Amino acid sequence: MRDLKERLSAISFEPTTDNDVFDDETVAFVESFQRSRGLPLTGVVDRITYERLGEASWQLGQRLLYVTRPMLRGDDVAELQVLLAQLGFNPGRIDGIMGAHTAVALGEFQRNCALEESAALTKETLMTLRRVRATNAVKSLVTDARDLAGIDPLTSGSVLICGHGPLVEGLAQTLGDNESILVSLESSQEEAALYANTHDVALVLSFQTLEHVDGIHLHYWASYRNHSHRGEVLASTLASVFAHQPEVPRVEVTGMALPILRETKMTTVHVEHGDLSEQVFHQAITAFEDIVTQVIHSSE
Repeated sequence: MRDLKERLSAISFEPTTDNDVFDDETVAFVESFQRSRGLPLTGVVDRITYERLGEASWQLGQRLLYVTRPMLRGDDVAELQVLLAQLGFNPGRIDGIMGAHTAVALGEFQRNCALEESAALTKETLMTLRRVRATNAVKSLVTDARDLAGIDPLTSGSVLICGHGPLVEGLAQTLGDNESILVSLESSQEEAALYANTHDVALVLSFQTLEHVDGIHLHYWASYRNHSHRGEVLASTLASVFAHQPEVPRVEVTGMALPILRETKMTTVHVEHGDLSEQVFHQAITAFEDIVTQVIHSSE
């Protein structure tokens, strides 16, 4: 509990009572943090929330940023990515992860500024970034422009279907042995994302059955002042299809930063659903099958 309170205080949580009790005030702050980070509003500090709290405590300039394993994660990395994107250097998705795309963008910035091309955020590089941004940067991000223009992620190719529950199993069975369909059942979201990234797929459809969910919830990547335009369009398109079906219950579209959405580098939609009637189940299978077929066939 003491370690948790230290993480909370690092991001400006100042409790009115001096104790180590997880009280209503702490729950409210945790929920507020979860809302700001695109996480489920549970008020419970689970593994993901705990890790994101640690990431939120980092400020740009407090540590050397470079590519390592495991990759460095934090708000400082996200701020670096925003700085680079505002200057026209593409770090990939603004996800707070110090990966290869961010390192390449940082190296390109250093080369353009006649700095040592180390692809690491040194003090000299940070000073130059801030100086150049103060005079030349625009508010828009090159990552958003590329996303809207359809330049970055693949729009056609193979599709990964992952997660657990009747929808993912039914969809995998319906699509059969098509070599363009990759299936990862019962793996964790992090494992599925790694599989998608290493196989360079064009689209990820992730499924999860949750008892407390009423209807179908469609999530796309959104966090760090940045979101996936393609993911939002795809989720909204699916929601529109479901909305026209008389038997389909409540449908929601929400930007979130769940691991499967954050870790993947391509367009990803995460689907959460509760119990579905047989008719709704078949309607959903047909809708997702149509989307998958479009992505696969457009590459031919």
